Formats: sequence, structure tokens, C-alpha cells
Amino acid sequence: MRTEAPTDVLPEAPTDVLPEAPVDAPSAVSPAEPFPARPPVKKDRRVLRATLRWTAAVVAFAAACAASTYGITEMKRTDVPGLATASDGRWDYPEIQLPPLPSGSPRPFDEANTPSVHFADLRKLLLPSPKGATADNGLRGADGWLPRKDFLAGYSSKDDRDEIGQLLTDYGLRHIAARGWTTPDGTHTRVYLLRFDTAAVVDALQQDELTSWDSPNFALRGAADVHSDESFPDSTRMDDVSRYAYAEAKPYGAEQVRQAYLVAGDTLGLVVQSRKGRAPEIPFQQTVVLQSQLLG
Repeated sequence: MRTEAPTDVLPEAPTDVLPEAPVDAPSAVSPAEPFPARPPVKKDRRVLRATLRWTAAVVAFAAACAASTYGITEMKRTDVPGLATASDGRWDYPEIQLPPLPSGSPRPFDEANTPSVHFADLRKLLLPSPKGATADNGLRGADGWLPRKDFLAGYSSKDDRDEIGQLLTDYGLRHIAARGWTTPDGTHTRVYLLRFDTAAVVDALQQDELTSWDSPNFALRGAADVHSDESFPDSTRMDDVSRYAYAEAKPYGAEQVRQAYLVAGDTLGLVVQSRKGRAPEIPFQQTVVLQSQLLG
């Protein structure tokens, strides 16, 4: 049996009659007509156009990012705003270049050069002074060769100077070339290159006479208590150049002194840096490494 609907419930609207459009809405079609279906082709075209627009935008954005990334990687870090960093204390050295060799002469560590002799002019193997430094004219010597007495003057006691002088004679010293400078921050640098006959002579002089396990055997002026400098990164070592670096321990006097002996074939190098208060590590390491590269 069919149950009648309560009288207070409105009858359902006929399913074949469309609801009236709101008064304020535009009427695109007659109320009596069914809504026309939108052509699927036009919808596909709109989607296609939107897709193309977004694809173009993404490609353009990616290209812009790639260009920016390339520009940043090609610039120096200090050239990029917001990425500039404070200097770590390195000095501005000129471009380092090896001097030319006499025709047919091998490099010091070529297999054909058994005694590891430097055939280049020893004076041209000296590290140049950094930008802004004042040259120490007292280390130039005559024609660029430093007298032995001027080199020995850098050691503290007379007994040490006499003993080292005799060692230089016994081991057959040939030449001494030197260069020195003072940077605006007050750091004084001296670089000495001493040439002997062969690498074997220099090895024996260094290991048997000049250094012990933790300190040099002869004290430089103003550096009585000196020990191994462990601040050097291992990555800076070179296969053909041995380095023996030392730093004056606290409490040092008016200045701190850092020094490094370099053994490079037939040449013995000595790099000395001092500064009132504390001698910074970075310029010293930079100077020693660059001088080692010139000798290697």
C-alpha cells in the first residue's frame, strides 16, 4: 500500500524543469532550454594553452637559475654580495712563476738529475715580496749574493754563529741568496736560500747538525724557546721538499718568532717571520708553502 506524503511537506519539483537562475546572474540560455554541453575540444585547448604557459614559465625560471648559478660559480666569493667573507690574513703575493732553465738542463727532481741540483739562478728562486710590503735592502747583498756573516748575524749567540759558520765551510756552501720585507701590520719576513753541491750534503747538514726532534739546535735572535709548529695542515706538504717548522713558545718576549727550514735538493731554505706581540700563522704558512713550491 502506498503511503501518502504529509500535507506540510512540499511536493518535489518535477525533474524535467530546471531551477530558475538567480536574478542577478546573467542568463546565457533560455530557462526552458537544457544547458548545452561545453565542447570538449575547446576545453582541451584551454588546458593545452595553460600547460604550455606553465611549461614556458618553468623553463624560463630554470634558465634564469642556471644562469645565476653559473655567474656565482664564476665569480670570486668576495664578488658576490652577501657571500663576502673577511680576509683570513693571507697576503697578496704576485703570481708565482718558475724561472727559466739553461737549455737542456733538467728540473731539480727529474730522474735524470741524480744529485737534485737547481740549475736555475738561485736569486730568481727567492719568493717575491707581497703587495704593500717594504723591502729590506740590507738583505740584498752585492749582486744579490748575501755575505756569510750577514746570514750568521741572525743567530743569537757568538758560539752558535762560529759553529754554524764552520759547518757551512765543512759542508761546502757555495752561495747565499736572501730577501726580506716588512708588511703594514709590522710582520718582518726574511727568506734565505743556501746552495750546496748535492742533495745528500743538504740532507746530512739538516738532519745531523741543524735540528733535533722538537727544536732547532741553534737559536735565532729573540727566539730562545722554540718548538715544532704543529699548525701546518698536512695537505701542504710536498713530496720533494722537506719542511721543519718551529714557533716560539709562550711567554715570548716583545716579538714572537716563527721559522722553517726547507730541504730541497742541493738547496737549504730558511724562512723567518717575527712580529710584535704574536706572529700570525696564516701568512707564515703561506710564505713557507709558496717558497717550497718555487724550490720543488
